[in-house]
Amino acid sequence: MDKPNFAGATCPTPHRPKETVLLGHGSGGTLSRELVEQVFLPELGEAAPRTLDDAAIIETTGRQRLALSTDSHVVEPLFFPGGDIGHLAVCGTVNDLAMVGAKPLALTCGFILEEGLPFATLRQVLASMRAAAQEAGVQIVAGDTKVVQRGSADKMFINASGLGVVNQGVQISGANARPGDVIIVSGTLGDHGITVLAAREGLGFDTDLISDAAPLNHLVQAMLAAGEIHVLRDPTRGGLATSLVEISEQSQVTLLIEEDKLPVKPAVRAACEMLGFDPLFIANEGKLVAFVPPEDAEAVLATMRQTKYGKNAAIIGRVLDAGKAEVRLQTAIGGTRLLDMLPGELLPRIC
Repeated sequence: MDKPNFAGATCPTPHRPKETVLLGHGSGGTLSRELVEQVFLPELGEAAPRTLDDAAIIETTGRQRLALSTDSHVVEPLFFPGGDIGHLAVCGTVNDLAMVGAKPLALTCGFILEEGLPFATLRQVLASMRAAAQEAGVQIVAGDTKVVQRGSADKMFINASGLGVVNQGVQISGANARPGDVIIVSGTLGDHGITVLAAREGLGFDTDLISDAAPLNHLVQAMLAAGEIHVLRDPTRGGLATSLVEISEQSQVTLLIEEDKLPVKPAVRAACEMLGFDPLFIANEGKLVAFVPPEDAEAVLATMRQTKYGKNAAIIGRVLDAGKAEVRLQTAIGGTRLLDMLPGELLPRIC
């Protein structure tokens, strides 16, 4: 959940949390997990979520399976190549529902606006939200607005909640990875994070990259029609590496990822080399990683490649064994190293 929905927080950490909130607590990585496990979950107690996926599934008395998720967006700048905070809010919330196999039904949106925000800016964001909602096939059915004094917020923050329905028989969770599963990503990694970073002032490099932010619900439904899916996750904050570690811990399995099969655009790779970043830890907003039984992998991959947001899909690895939570990266030069979660804040205010 991007991951205000407490995704991936399944293993206790041995040290106490810091006594104040740090930027790193919003990274989606190790500090985020620490915040959830040592502050949110103990204090919320029985009110806390039982499963720690991108969305919660609630079974009604009529046996209907509903999915519910919430997501907040504080991206800086508000507008960037390929998107803006409004587009991001709709896509991110739709995608959280899609990652449990849900068909999104409706969204609600809450706006925190800073005094002095131009109406023109607000109208542009709302138009972008309308377009994203239309593409996803979802309605924005309710909302709320609060205005705070100048200096109390950074122009605009948006929270969005989503409601969806999950068909009977669909069982997708980070806890469902199985030995032999094939691991597929839907496209190139790090596009969103590097795009937003490049859009900020004073960073000293230019790129023609655009954000990959997109609603993935239609892609997911096509994948489900092509074969069985065990796990889905959109690798947002903390990037693909953090998502893979979360899944390995939820399922208690060992993963093997092949570095030379990871799809990364040359511009992203060049920017990461210049800045000392690893594309595996850069945020994405229109990509997913799927764990698929081997007998269904080729059919699912072929279907993904026929869709708008899956045309660059690639198999990047597999699940080796059960019983040990570990993510191994087979490097391009033949060695192997272990991947861990993002330890701190790499790119703040990225979504």
